[in-house]
Amino acid sequence: MLHRHPFLSLLTGGYLFFVAWLTLTPQNEHTGQAQIAERILTALHQRGYAEAIDYSRFEFLANIALFVPVGMFLLLLFGAGGWWLALLASFAMTVGIESLQHEIPGRVPDERDLVANGTGAAIGIVVALVLTLPATLRRRRRRRDRAAAHFA
Repeated sequence: MLHRHPFLSLLTGGYLFFVAWLTLTPQNEHTGQAQIAERILTALHQRGYAEAIDYSRFEFLANIALFVPVGMFLLLLFGAGGWWLALLASFAMTVGIESLQHEIPGRVPDERDLVANGTGAAIGIVVALVLTLPATLRRRRRRRDRAAAHFA
């Protein structure tokens, strides 16, 4: 699977490295991603956008968005038939991240992140399934036609 898709494997690895950097590096209260998120949210609020979204909701939505590509990349690597494997791998990754955060200074593991990350991965898997559906159906049709020709 990985040897057939070297560019996709490299891209997936790069994104997973980014997720690891974002979620597993120590946080300083003055220079963390939280401060960047607060700045973005404040800028949106000042312009009259997303006023109903507080920091907690913003963080939850950001966690969903972070894991949408994870679900997509894993589904593309495992194939449409491996959707359950992509979902399982995404959830295992989330559990691993939350478990490791207990040991990292400035990190606070949160069970809501399990829900957000799992939701994001599931959305990514569904999006990838929909986008790859025409190709999947073509491959199945070709296999069925070849099998029918072989037995005819």
